[in-house]
Amino acid sequence: MPPRKIINDPVYGFITVDDELIFKIIAHPYYQRLRRIHQMAMALLVYPGAVHTRLLHSLGAYHLMRNALHELRNKGVEITRAEDQAAKIAILLHDIGHGPFSHALENVLIEGMHHEEISLLLMKDLNTQFGGQLQMALDIFTNAYPKKFLYQLVSGQLDVDRMDYLTRDSFFSGVSEGVIGYDRIIKMLTVHNGELMVEEKGIYSIEKFLVSRRLMYWQVYLHKTVLCAEQMLKRVIKRAKYIRAATQLPLHQFINEPVETVTLEQFCNLDDYDVVSAIKGWCAHEDPVLSYLSKGIIHRDLLKVKYFSEPVSEQMMQEKTAEAMQRMSISAENAAWLVFTGEASSSTYNFEDEHIHILFKDGSVKDISEVDDALINQNLSGKVKKYYICYLR
Repeated sequence: MPPRKIINDPVYGFITVDDELIFKIIAHPYYQRLRRIHQMAMALLVYPGAVHTRLLHSLGAYHLMRNALHELRNKGVEITRAEDQAAKIAILLHDIGHGPFSHALENVLIEGMHHEEISLLLMKDLNTQFGGQLQMALDIFTNAYPKKFLYQLVSGQLDVDRMDYLTRDSFFSGVSEGVIGYDRIIKMLTVHNGELMVEEKGIYSIEKFLVSRRLMYWQVYLHKTVLCAEQMLKRVIKRAKYIRAATQLPLHQFINEPVETVTLEQFCNLDDYDVVSAIKGWCAHEDPVLSYLSKGIIHRDLLKVKYFSEPVSEQMMQEKTAEAMQRMSISAENAAWLVFTGEASSSTYNFEDEHIHILFKDGSVKDISEVDDALINQNLSGKVKKYYICYLR
């Protein structure tokens, strides 16, 4: 008889694990590392409750996948036991390639590699360790499996990954605008011509999902203080690499050694605690830039940040750079690490590249953007872009 475990989750209640292979994957060190990776990176400096981990998120996404597969089977969609297991494994491991502080340090610690690529490498390694039992999960994860709707549940415009992170991030941050009706959306899912769709009566739940997603991006993920803190974190690591600052293993290999020499085992030894420990040490570093940025992160003494609707003027940049040079007695080159501009953008729904299909009672199918609904067509289309500048307070 397979083991049956229940995990008490603060968002959904009890999450059931009743598959021996899945239980072994959860117990693996690669997966347990996710306990030490924050889901929302530096957002906890603005929302103190946002301290949940990638492990919690992946378990939540697994729970929603479990519910979604159950609903689809009840509607007559053919899903074999092997496919059921593989889809659960695929979503359970979809974020296993995240490094310290998740998206904040993506492409910084390991330049030129996204977490999806590392997730795939780790899944392939686990597949070898488990004697090929994860092959179908790999096929679903890479969209190589014939049943496309399984891939869409893992990675799509309306996947269970997004359903969980919006629900969970809203819960832990306390931002109620992010609350979505995930349970109703799952009840409204269906499969038509091999693709995942939403029944007509679920339109308003999808509308609420899109509105909530937009609000969460600008109120939480792209909150100006969160953005500033994450930019400072990136610059701490980049500066440490630039001056080859000394630190302890395992972070030392990512700061002072060529990326090509880093192994999967070494990557999986690295977590948030290693980065925080290094930053605490760098607070006393002789380099004024690294020391200033490190103290700012540790003591939450962040740079000043402002959002604008237009690109930041060159005059403002020059003024703030001159102030930094004078106050800290540093060169223009070093001041550029502390005074910088950028842009932040978010598109709630890309009508050209992404699709949520609505299945109507008469059998017709429409993209959500084609549904006769003024809110979706007029207010949620296009990309919203803001420009920012960070400088010394």
